[in-house]
Amino acid sequence: MNQHEKIAKRLIDLWVAGQLLLLMSPVLLVLVAILFLVQGPPVFFGQQRPGKGERLFTIWKFRTMSNACNQWGNLLPDAERLTPLGKWLRKTSLDEIPQLVCVLKGDMSLVGPRPLLVRYLPLYNDYHRRRHEVKPGITGWARVNGGNNLTWQKRLDLDIAYVEGSTLRLDMKILWLTLKLVLKREGISA
Repeated sequence: MNQHEKIAKRLIDLWVAGQLLLLMSPVLLVLVAILFLVQGPPVFFGQQRPGKGERLFTIWKFRTMSNACNQWGNLLPDAERLTPLGKWLRKTSLDEIPQLVCVLKGDMSLVGPRPLLVRYLPLYNDYHRRRHEVKPGITGWARVNGGNNLTWQKRLDLDIAYVEGSTLRLDMKILWLTLKLVLKREGISA
């Protein structure tokens, strides 16, 4: 992506994220109220993730799991802590909306490799480490080409393909394909 496209991409990120947050603010307020009443505080879940240049940032989502622990005080497995409301939020991708704030802050972009967990950093080889040459995205090339149904290797390879061939045209294609997936509720894993 050339310098002009990078500037345009950032402007598109700011405009789209701002407009979506503004348009969805009534829905967001209702979701916050429902989550607070049904699950209790906190409503949001923040977690450190590596971004561009492997710089850590906090990714935000609506909280979809309880803090239920076993008799020894250890958190139960994720599948047991996922609440019915959380499952619905994930199925509709509404749990991801707070990430628009990360886009406004500049930690993320609308399109880029999904930010993975910090614990995966030591597992990357030099080639796959290239996924951190660009900002992570709310959606990406791997997500619209199979997402969580892909092998780890295939997801990373698609991330690198995006890094090496990213253009505004490709970003628009990914956004369009993401919209189709969300509306069809395909490629979303609870």
